[in-house]
Amino acid sequence: MQFSELLTGLHLARIEYVLVGGLAVFLNGVSRVTLDIDIVLAMDDANLTRFIDFAKRLNLRPRIPVAIESLKSVDQIDTWFKEKGMIAFSLVGRTIDDLSIDVLVRPVVPYDELKTTARTVKFSGGEVVVASPENLIRMKRGTGRGVDARDVELLNELISRRNKVNS
Repeated sequence: MQFSELLTGLHLARIEYVLVGGLAVFLNGVSRVTLDIDIVLAMDDANLTRFIDFAKRLNLRPRIPVAIESLKSVDQIDTWFKEKGMIAFSLVGRTIDDLSIDVLVRPVVPYDELKTTARTVKFSGGEVVVASPENLIRMKRGTGRGVDARDVELLNELISRRNKVNS
């Protein structure tokens, strides 16, 4: 499965989400390669049901040995976060070549806030809701990962260039 197929599917399934992570960095204009899709979902029951049904249609399964419906259990997510430090519920396909999706369950920037500054990017076959560069910086700052530090640097440069053009 390709990125475009997955993103089109999210759109067609009416799933409320915001794309974050490396692909969002790329879609904001920074040259970047990534092998997974990171999203923040609206965590209401109806939206989670749509997402779980969508994931099942794609034969995605949790990376850890639990039922995919565990994503709907606030208590279970809280326990995993407190005991294991889990911030993402990762779904994978059946083969090593399949894409993986990480659903951020404890994002630094909550869904409602991400959604207010996100933009919709159209591409062949659909639309994708992408986090703003400013919110991506907030999410990536302080993770301790080199790739995130580089993304922050490049996103800051992108914002500076856009500000110069707009002034």
